[in-house]
Amino acid sequence: MMDTKRMQTETKKPGTEGMLRRDFLLTGASGLGGLAFSSLISETGLMAAGKQAGQDPLSPRATHFPAKAKNCIFIFNAGAPSQLDLFDYKPKLNQLDGQPLPPSLTEGVRFAFLQKDTARLMGTTRKFSQHGQSGMWFSDAVPHIASCADDICMIRSMHTDQFNHHPGQLLMQCGQALFGLPSMGSWISYGLGTENRDLPSYVVLSSGRGPSGGSTLWSNGFLSSVHAGVLFRNQGAPILNLERPAGLPQELELQGLDALGALNRSHLNRVHDPEIASRIANYELAFRMQMAAPELSDLSGESSSTLEAYGVKREEPEKRSGRVGSGKHYASFGANCLLARRLVERGVRFVNIMFASWDHHSNLDAELGYNAGCVDQPIGALIKDLKERGLLDETLVVWAGEFGRTPLGENRVGRAGVTGRDHHPNAFSMFMAGGGTKPGYVYGETDELGWAPVIHPVHINDFQATLLHCFGIDHKRLTYRHQGIDKRLTTITRESSVITDLLA
Repeated sequence: MMDTKRMQTETKKPGTEGMLRRDFLLTGASGLGGLAFSSLISETGLMAAGKQAGQDPLSPRATHFPAKAKNCIFIFNAGAPSQLDLFDYKPKLNQLDGQPLPPSLTEGVRFAFLQKDTARLMGTTRKFSQHGQSGMWFSDAVPHIASCADDICMIRSMHTDQFNHHPGQLLMQCGQALFGLPSMGSWISYGLGTENRDLPSYVVLSSGRGPSGGSTLWSNGFLSSVHAGVLFRNQGAPILNLERPAGLPQELELQGLDALGALNRSHLNRVHDPEIASRIANYELAFRMQMAAPELSDLSGESSSTLEAYGVKREEPEKRSGRVGSGKHYASFGANCLLARRLVERGVRFVNIMFASWDHHSNLDAELGYNAGCVDQPIGALIKDLKERGLLDETLVVWAGEFGRTPLGENRVGRAGVTGRDHHPNAFSMFMAGGGTKPGYVYGETDELGWAPVIHPVHINDFQATLLHCFGIDHKRLTYRHQGIDKRLTTITRESSVITDLLA
């Protein structure tokens, strides 16, 4: 069974009983400097002993029950992609284009900008077709993802409580629309630890202009800071302030770590603050990453066919979306998907790939076309590459936004024309692949207009409970005592359920 300190509650503060692995490194005959590379960048018997004693916050942990997934690549499409133009085929919506909805459907419904009294249904210009032996429907905007239909587990009946971006993104990533909570990646790092000692257990990669929720979406919240998402950059050094300053000898850097470690250990022994132990762990990790991170981001060893498949060298289209900001996003998103594969190969537990923004209140056809073109090829390549390498069975790939878009065209006051869709929490689509999910399967259904689920509605917390289940974790038992309450990813104020039909 899983260690109850981590997988149930954790109330004991680090004390002086026994010897932490870090204590040994900082108080040994020669300190960090004397141990040099071998003790810092490889698994030694001392490290193993520390993990067996349960004193390493990132040591691998047992699961509640056998797990299918070991790693997760969570592709978060911030801004809320239109499911009606990508995944949820609604021919009736096209037939009724320009018609009003019955008032009974919009009564009491809040919109971000749409004026519901004069709003009209808006069909899609996208062409849908079925793919694979499963016959799954996709629009022509995502042909590469569609080619993976028989590996995809599609949910078409998602719904959420939030209709604005930052609260919706917090709910999807952290389980509640509140600040200061750990994200999914942090919870999984906390519960399972890591199998790589030279890289963070939780890595964030970003393309586009970045999600409106910013770093709150990969925060460790009240968990130890070793479980926070570490943002890797697309250009230059992967991580800011990681490189050794020019002219600083390695020996001098190690001496500085010795001194800093001694100060931190002394302070830890006085105040018993667990965050100080995390600080020591982070300094150790930063040293090891000076060698591991540059090697990770060097794609020169990848074959030309792999680089081409992921679209790492793609040029930006002449017509691009104004919602994604400046930069070469087609190339950077392709590189991020390839980096995600390299990260999970090296044992990184959770990788968030952020892409923004899909907030298409207007100019939907052109801007969704740009975004879909940016992400489609690399995601298709990622799923196929993982499968060819035998990694898809243990790597859960997730594609999601924070909510959906309305079947009504947005008729915002002061804006001429109706060319986009408003926020829609009532219904949206997302998909998973690998990691123990059912391939070639569609779960749930919305009504003929895509307004609301009519079969098997799935709340975001139900999805999160299911994701944890793929990792062998009972969502009710992965808790942390904070302010007198056993907090968890799936909020304690709502009854969440694992959707077993989604599991292979």
